[in-house]
Amino acid sequence: MLKPFHCRNLIFIFPIIFFVILLSWTWGRLGQSVDLDCKERKIIYKTDESLKTSTSLINNEEKDLLVLVWVWPFGEPFPLDTCQNVYGIPGCKLTANRSLYNIADAVVMHHVDIMYDEKSLPQQPRPHYQRWVWFNMEPPLIIKNLHFLDNLFNMTMTFRQDSDVYRPYGRVEALREPSNFIIPAKSKLVSWVVSKWYPGVRRNVYYEELKKYIPIDVYGKKHMKLSWDDFYQTISQYKFYLAFENSIYKDYITEKLWSNAYDSWAVPIVLGTSRKNYERFLPGDAFIHVDDFPSAKDLASYLLELDKDNKRYLKYFLWRSQYRVVRETGWDNHYCKACRVLRQAPYYQVIPSVEKWFLEDI
Repeated sequence: MLKPFHCRNLIFIFPIIFFVILLSWTWGRLGQSVDLDCKERKIIYKTDESLKTSTSLINNEEKDLLVLVWVWPFGEPFPLDTCQNVYGIPGCKLTANRSLYNIADAVVMHHVDIMYDEKSLPQQPRPHYQRWVWFNMEPPLIIKNLHFLDNLFNMTMTFRQDSDVYRPYGRVEALREPSNFIIPAKSKLVSWVVSKWYPGVRRNVYYEELKKYIPIDVYGKKHMKLSWDDFYQTISQYKFYLAFENSIYKDYITEKLWSNAYDSWAVPIVLGTSRKNYERFLPGDAFIHVDDFPSAKDLASYLLELDKDNKRYLKYFLWRSQYRVVRETGWDNHYCKACRVLRQAPYYQVIPSVEKWFLEDI
């Protein structure tokens, strides 16, 4: 039997209920406060990080990079105000004023102009943030004293594709739509323009053998004279041009092909690096490689066949309907492109031995 409930019992129950309600409310507020605090901290943290990143990007975009041209390449001055106006590269300033050495972000040094004297390098201590760029467009046959450069340079700028700043002599660019072209009239067979005869190099030996079997008109020093004004008009009369490099070296494909042959609309006969290496940069039917033939005599026979078979000869021009040759000329072009890469490059790296890197494939 239930006992009757007495009001006096409420005296004990109400304080307990009140305490439970108060405790629940306090815990809820505390949890909400902790939640809000954590969320606020996260928001503040994210805001700080994004602000830091944004500021870094803004500073990187707005800060002009000052690049010092340590020496004019081959003593040839060039305009220093073309990065933005001509090449569309913002944030780059070039200077040839050596008094700005201590504040320059980078110094670009053309090797041929410093290779005979170690003292031709900067003699002042290098600021820790400054990067030195080794600029070279010549093969190992020509350059000297690479040991001067040990542990001094941070970046390379050469014709080799694995350089930090890749500067080829030319390139092939795909056309968006097929294009028609006109081949200049051809009345002569083979030409070659050469000014320097390096003793013992392969191109000299090959030429001496080739000329036994086919007539070759040679222009240049100690041969027929040819001015630059008449160069392309003269060479365009020939069906073939000997684009013979002075060196057989990785990626070394020079103006002998890109300009002398292609700008003259002569089919280039190349001697240099391997066909495989050429085909990394050119369609395989855009040139004739001497290595495709067992001997110079076989090459000569093939050229004489093409001379009599216009249909087969014209196949060496078909690639031009889909591609065009681009030559990025001008010293300022090279230096501006170096500046663009410098802006995107890691903050620090050093090349222990430029000599070892550059001569590794010989």
